[in-house]
Amino acid sequence: MKVYKFGGASVKDAESIRNVAQVLQKVGYSDVCMIISAMGKTTNALEEVVALYVEQVDYQTKINEIKEQHLQVVQDLFDQPKRTTQAVENLFSDLEAFLRRNKSPNYNYIYDQVVCKGELVSTTIVSEYLNTVGIHNAWYDVREYIKTDDTYREGQVDWEKTQKAIATLPKDRMIITQGFLGSDANFFTTTLGREGSDYSAAIFAYCLDAESMTIWKDVPGVLNADPRYFEDTVLLDRISYEEAIELAYYGASVIHPKTMQPLQNKNIPFFVKSFYEPLAPGTSVGQGQKISPKTACYILKKDQHLLHISSIDFSFITEENLSAIFNALYDAKIKVNLMQNSAISLSLCVEDKYQHLNELLNQLNHDYKISHEKGVNLYTIRHYDDNSDQCLAGKEELLRQTFKETLQIVTKS
Repeated sequence: MKVYKFGGASVKDAESIRNVAQVLQKVGYSDVCMIISAMGKTTNALEEVVALYVEQVDYQTKINEIKEQHLQVVQDLFDQPKRTTQAVENLFSDLEAFLRRNKSPNYNYIYDQVVCKGELVSTTIVSEYLNTVGIHNAWYDVREYIKTDDTYREGQVDWEKTQKAIATLPKDRMIITQGFLGSDANFFTTTLGREGSDYSAAIFAYCLDAESMTIWKDVPGVLNADPRYFEDTVLLDRISYEEAIELAYYGASVIHPKTMQPLQNKNIPFFVKSFYEPLAPGTSVGQGQKISPKTACYILKKDQHLLHISSIDFSFITEENLSAIFNALYDAKIKVNLMQNSAISLSLCVEDKYQHLNELLNQLNHDYKISHEKGVNLYTIRHYDDNSDQCLAGKEELLRQTFKETLQIVTKS
């Protein structure tokens, strides 16, 4: 069986969904497990619903807006939309009912119960449409199959339960299910981390012993840089699992950081291809493949925070200090993307995904002197040479660090 993952850009509107059908007709679909994300920017919109709900202000208007966008897609796709329209309306009714009944103050729990509707709605529409054009498939609720703990927004997969559940899926039909989602022991929805649909696909590929996994993107494959920020990008024909892991770790947006390990563990071939050119080779990721062509790879992470932490009395930053600081970072769920230390100071480039940084700084201020630069950019250059940083000419450099084939530079935005 093959695993295909289609992200939000591939199903953002009716025209895009029709294109997905054309892709499947060109590349085949009889033995495919298809993982689908929420449409377009739906997850962002549902995050707004969560914020409005928690702030106890009008959230219904935003829900209505999101619902109408999906219902318009249904009207554009179907000659007889009544059945699919009702299914979409039922899902949004479930969302509204949850928000009326909910008594939990846990933001992360609320978040997962709300944003999950994006994937449930998109897969419902896509599944129904594909069936109407002769691409017969069966829709499954991924929450029955990917089982996690109750760490909402960052669910940790229970691999034993997940493998047993996925093993019950039929192997003789096309399967459509959701990315990003799972459920805990009480069947409350969990999510696998932002942009986690790639990881969902890898979980299914691993548990199904898949022949291969393909992520369908709006770019021709894995590029050596994000074309939104860098000019003259180069398509990488092939890279190794290890290289893909490195690129994902440093923030390459084309691959989710957790995706590679399940594939590597079973040596499952992985492809990144364009849904605009489905027959083009794209990028192949596999065991032991040297990067080709050999070129520098550029990764930009925006909206970072640069912290300089030093001892108040000019004493050394010891292992005990480092342990306390990193334990505090872990508790605050703040990711460190670069660290550099000297005898009396520690510099960190971090991202504040959950808006806990101010709380952390207040805690550390009791014992350390801290300077904080907001909104900095972190550039990572893999396979750099002496000329690789020319693209940063004119930018104010705040910190530079090299490690083997990797150069990292923090600049003012």
